[in-house]
Amino acid sequence: MEDVLEVYQQPYDPDFPVVCMDEKPYQLLGETREPIPMKKGTNARQDGEYIRNGTCCIFLFTEALTGWRHADPREHRTKVDWANQIRHLLEVEYSECKKVLLVMDNLNTHSMSSLYEAFSPEVARNLARRLEIHFTPKHGSWLNIAEIELSAVSKQCLDRRIDTLDSLATELLAWETNRNTRQKGVDWQFTTQDARIKLKRLYPQIKM
Repeated sequence: MEDVLEVYQQPYDPDFPVVCMDEKPYQLLGETREPIPMKKGTNARQDGEYIRNGTCCIFLFTEALTGWRHADPREHRTKVDWANQIRHLLEVEYSECKKVLLVMDNLNTHSMSSLYEAFSPEVARNLARRLEIHFTPKHGSWLNIAEIELSAVSKQCLDRRIDTLDSLATELLAWETNRNTRQKGVDWQFTTQDARIKLKRLYPQIKM
């Protein structure tokens, strides 16, 4: 916990950006009947029955200090899927920086070994050199700022039925473009000093 909080307290450095990452499963749902749109004096109407079109996983990255985020839906949540997301992050979004400080949950797919399962040793090592991972503790996923963005996208973009992966990708692109244009950042206030007071019960009790 303190490791993540110290990372959040670092001043902005474009050579060493702090990026948070999280994932969200999403169910693709289609309509059995065409919804009736809202009109004056009448609410919108939607049939309670729907078509299940499978599930997917939304990978979300965000840099709180610059107000940037990127959401990408994929069919699966495998080690190779995660590795491809990291490659895009390092080679496309942050190709000019020296190293990305990545905060994320400690899931079984989130490891340097995943890079070697997806790419040649040369490519994997070059990516690993530019990646510094900081895991949130078990039962401490609330420390991941990306969860705030996932909450926002759930309320602003995913609160309706979306039937295909392509449609979901289009909706997410519109959502992230809007928020990135407005540079909607996160002002993180919880510090290590706060943790030692408010979460004192979680610290080991030293017996003299």
